[in-house]
Amino acid sequence: MGNFYSDYFLQSEGVPQGSILSVTLFVVHFSQILQILPPSVEGTLYVDDLQISCQGNNMRLIERQLQIAVNKLVTWCDENGHTISPEKSRCVHFCRKRGIHLDPTIHIRNAMIPMVDEIKFLGIIFDRKLTFLPHILHLRKKCDRSLNILKVLSKTSWGADRTSLLRIYQAIVLSRIDYGCMVYGSARSTVLRRLDTIHHSALRICSGAFRTSPVESLYVVCHQLPLHLRRQKISAQYYIRALSVPRHPVCSMTLPVSLQRLYNARPSHILPFCERVKLLFHDSEFHNEIIQTSDFFSFPPWDIPKFSFLNPFSGYDKSTTAPVVFQTLFHSHRCQYSVYIPVFTDGSKSDGHVGCGVLFDTDTLSYRLHTSFSVLSAELVAILYALQTISLFTERRFCIYTDSMSSLETLSNFHNRMHPIAMEILALLNILQNRDFDILFCWIPGHVGIVGNNLADNAAKTASSFLQREIPFCDAKNLLRVVCNHCGRNRGIVRPIINSIY
Repeated sequence: MGNFYSDYFLQSEGVPQGSILSVTLFVVHFSQILQILPPSVEGTLYVDDLQISCQGNNMRLIERQLQIAVNKLVTWCDENGHTISPEKSRCVHFCRKRGIHLDPTIHIRNAMIPMVDEIKFLGIIFDRKLTFLPHILHLRKKCDRSLNILKVLSKTSWGADRTSLLRIYQAIVLSRIDYGCMVYGSARSTVLRRLDTIHHSALRICSGAFRTSPVESLYVVCHQLPLHLRRQKISAQYYIRALSVPRHPVCSMTLPVSLQRLYNARPSHILPFCERVKLLFHDSEFHNEIIQTSDFFSFPPWDIPKFSFLNPFSGYDKSTTAPVVFQTLFHSHRCQYSVYIPVFTDGSKSDGHVGCGVLFDTDTLSYRLHTSFSVLSAELVAILYALQTISLFTERRFCIYTDSMSSLETLSNFHNRMHPIAMEILALLNILQNRDFDILFCWIPGHVGIVGNNLADNAAKTASSFLQREIPFCDAKNLLRVVCNHCGRNRGIVRPIINSIY
C-alpha cells in the first residue's frame, strides 16, 4: 500500500483472497465442464450458473440422457474440488402439451432434483410453457415499486425537472424492462402489453401530463419509443452484435424449411428470435447486408502491436496559420524523408455517398462504400487498401499520409474492442513489417493546398467503383437507428401531437 509492500510468501494452492485473477482463473477452469456433456445434451454456462437441456419425443430417453449428464458432472466436480448443490438445483419440463408426457426424475447422488413449473435463470423467469407471463408479472411488480421514487421527486411545488426525471426513469425502471427483452419478447402481445402501463405512468410523471393526455403526445414530449418498438430496436442491436462475433451461437440458428411452412400456414404463431429480427430488416436498407466480424484474439497479450505516427505540424493551429506555412512544413518533411515513397489516403462522406481514395505516384485508387459507413470507417478502409497495394510493390519504404487524426489515434490505442478495420490494418502491418517493409504514418492537415491530399480527397468524393465490403458493427448501429426512426415515423409515433399535455 503506497510505498510499502507485503512480505513474500509461497502460494501453494489457489490464489490469494481478493486477487483480481481469481474470477478469470475460475472461469477458465470451470468452462471445461461443458466438454464432458453427452452429444445429445446441450449446456450453457455463466460463471458458476450452469443449465443443461435435452429435447425429444421419448421422455424415457430424455431422462436417461440427462441422468448420464448429471452423473458426469458430479464425477467431474468430485475430481476438481467442486460440489453441485441438490438444494439449489431445479428441473423444469418444457412442454405445451397437457399431461401427455410424465415429468422426468433426475437425481444428484441420492437426492432427487425438485420439479418446478418455473425457474429463474440469469434474471429471466422461464415457465414450463414459455409464455413468460410469470416473468412479466414479476417485472411489472418490481417496476411499479420503483415508480414511487419518481412520484416523490416530481412534486408540483418542488422537485426535479423533466430531464432529470427521465434519466432516473431510464436508470432504475427502463433498464429492468430492457434486460432480457430479446428473450421474453417472444411472449404474446397481450402479455407484453402489461408493461405498457408502467411505461405510460412513468412518462406522465416525468412530463407532468394529465391522465387524459394522448399516449402519442407522451412519446413525442419525452423522446421515448413505445415499448414494442424499443424491444425491436434492442433485439436488432443484439442480433447484429452477435453477427459481429465469430462463432456466436446466434449465427448458426436457421429455421428449417418444414418449420417455415408451418409458420407461414399459421401466422398467429410467434416466430423465433432470429426470424423476427430478419423480418424487421426485410424492407429496410439493412436487408442482405453482412456484418463484419471482429477477431478479438488477433494478437496475444504478450504481442500487442505498437503503432506510432509522425506529426510535423504539431504546435500550429489550423485556424490561425496560413496554408503556405503548412505547405512549407510539408515540403521540409518530404526533404527529410525523401527515400520514402509518399502515399496519400482520404475518406469522404456526404448525402448518399461514401468513398475512399488512395493516391500513389503512378496510380490512383478510389472506391465507393455502403452509405452506412462512417467517415472514420472510410478513412480506415483507404489506409487498409493502401497497405494491400503496398504489399505488391518491390520497394520497401513508404510513408502513408492521412488528414484523419481520429484514424491514427484509433490505431495507436489498441484494445480488444477497437474498430474491426483498424484491427485488420494492424494485422496486415505486422505481416508487412515481418517482410522487411518500412512503413511510416504521418498526419497532414486537410484542405491547406497539399497537392497529394487534395487529389486523394477528390478521388474519394468522385469514386464510382462500388466496393462490396462487410459493414462494421459500429456503423451498423447507426444504420439501425435510422431504420427504427423510419419505423416510428411510419407508425405515427413522431407526429407533433402536443395539445393536452399540461
